[in-house]
Amino acid sequence: MCGIVGYIGPNPPVPIIIEGLRRLEYRGYDSAGIAIAGGPDGKLQLRRAPGKLRNLEAILAADPLAGTYGIGHTRWATHGRPTEENAHPHRDCTGTLVVVHNGIVENYLALKSELAAKGHHFVTETDTEIIAHLIEQELADAKPAILLEEAVRRAVKRLTGAFAIGVLSAKEPNKLVAARFGPPAVLGIGDGEYFLASDVPGILHHTRNIHFLADGEVAILTRSGITLTDFDGAPLPLKIQRIAWDPIQAEKAGYKHFMLKEIYEQPRAIRDTILGRVSPDTGHVFLPDMTITEADLRAATQITIAACGTSWHSGLAGKFMIERLARLRCDVDYASEFRYRNPIADPRAIGLLITQSGETADTLAAQRELIALGSKTLAICNVVGAAVSREAQGTITTNAGPEIGVASTKAFTAQLTALFLLALKLGQVRNTVSDEESLHLATELGKIPAKLEIMLQLNQPSAPGMSEGVAAPTPATNPALWANPDRRTRPRLSLTDQCCELAKIFSTSNDFLFLGRGIHYPIALEGALKLKEISYIHAEGYPAGEMKHGPNALIDETLPVVCIATQDPSDPTSVLKYEKTLSNIQEVTARSGRVIAIAIEGDQTIAQLVEHVIYIPASPELLLPILEVVPLQLLAYHIAVRRGCDVDQPRNLAKSVTVE
Repeated sequence: MCGIVGYIGPNPPVPIIIEGLRRLEYRGYDSAGIAIAGGPDGKLQLRRAPGKLRNLEAILAADPLAGTYGIGHTRWATHGRPTEENAHPHRDCTGTLVVVHNGIVENYLALKSELAAKGHHFVTETDTEIIAHLIEQELADAKPAILLEEAVRRAVKRLTGAFAIGVLSAKEPNKLVAARFGPPAVLGIGDGEYFLASDVPGILHHTRNIHFLADGEVAILTRSGITLTDFDGAPLPLKIQRIAWDPIQAEKAGYKHFMLKEIYEQPRAIRDTILGRVSPDTGHVFLPDMTITEADLRAATQITIAACGTSWHSGLAGKFMIERLARLRCDVDYASEFRYRNPIADPRAIGLLITQSGETADTLAAQRELIALGSKTLAICNVVGAAVSREAQGTITTNAGPEIGVASTKAFTAQLTALFLLALKLGQVRNTVSDEESLHLATELGKIPAKLEIMLQLNQPSAPGMSEGVAAPTPATNPALWANPDRRTRPRLSLTDQCCELAKIFSTSNDFLFLGRGIHYPIALEGALKLKEISYIHAEGYPAGEMKHGPNALIDETLPVVCIATQDPSDPTSVLKYEKTLSNIQEVTARSGRVIAIAIEGDQTIAQLVEHVIYIPASPELLLPILEVVPLQLLAYHIAVRRGCDVDQPRNLAKSVTVE
């Protein structure tokens, strides 16, 4: 969750580090700090501040730092309040050595007691501070003297938990030491300059040559290059990958918020996730980054999906895809709960881990449990070279590009796309999908990006939602256009304008209910999650058929109810679900509930029943979720904006959850 940026090279380090931390703000944080060394006086200089990065920048403007190397950090509090003294970097007793840390040291209390008994004085409430003192003690105890990197290697062997750390000492000029066990860390190789970061966007403006630090690796960055070892000091090779991301992808590109930009990037993200993986002539799916064999896929007894948050919702939708197309049992677990249900070992079961970052601690723990049970694992991930991929027998990379907004949007629809590809591949391998159906479904999948572009009006000269865009007429800007009280004859608004109007009506609501059946139920859950994440309105997703088993008690004239009432007329089960959902809608309206329905273009039946309808294009049942979720994302966004919320960085949340 925390952001780490370190730099060593010929340029002033402060601007580079601050810029990198700003590009990592999406990870979530509540304080920031920087340490610089190599200045004229040879001393270590430290500046820290609670709150946003701008507070640290103000301190630096008033009291500048000068040096040749340094390290910075944005902290998301786990141990101790978000105060200046608890902000990173943390010092040892001498004040010449500092540590930044992402993760949790589980045995920090025992180590703290041991170090206190040896005379160490602690000034913070954090677990991180003990790492600085532990390294200090290793340096003091060593006879003969050892270098900083050896002290780090000895110290990290004593830590229990998860950590990615960066260390520098004024006593060993122009050297940064990093170590990883759990949370992500990357090294950047530039032209005579070297970088450390907790994620690629923090250094992408300076270099695309990246080494992903693996668990158990220690890196020593100096002016002459990077040396890599394991925790025992054995040398390791650098494995440099060229990152294809364009740095402009991490900019807002004229949109008011990253989240809005990322909603509008979904057609491209889905198109890129499909690209090269489906034959347009046969519908055959190719998943090249797989070492698992087709024989293993045919022999599989079940798929066990483990994920968290939004990724869990995509996994729940994926269950419907896999069971429908591959006729293979699929279980979906919260990754944080998987270990605690004492899962049954089945070597022929395949584990599927879904994680945007590829570094989610609970998901990685579930992966380790699945491997221990004898299962092969696959991954769906948005980051090349992430930890989850290194342990898996195959990865479907969602080519969504960097997602900066904490609330996931384009990564979610890219995950749904990847799950559909996997389900179709399994169906083809297991002969449960005919060649004709494969071609039909692959063709329909290929149409999804264009349908989203029509929904979002991306074929217009100025895309809606951009700060310089021109909005379509609305009831507020052209009341005469909306003078007719019959909603069936009102002019149709664009999706963006419709969500803006709904936000005006419902932004003061205290509660929302989202309903869906079958594969649409996970989208109801996701719609509720998006709303609560960024607007702080209590929202709940529920299976529509369960209304009479309790939630009907909540219905009154103040409760907005979002009903996903879509159908695929060619699918009898889908039609049946639709008819049952109409009955649920009538239950709500009979109790004065205010319904917002998501329906298929041209459905006039539902317009007779509800107050508000958002239409989406027709599509096969298993692909409708990709289209359905976009209006829910926009509705949540516009409600949050009207409520004055921090859309990109909602309170108490972080983008990459790398602690349990």
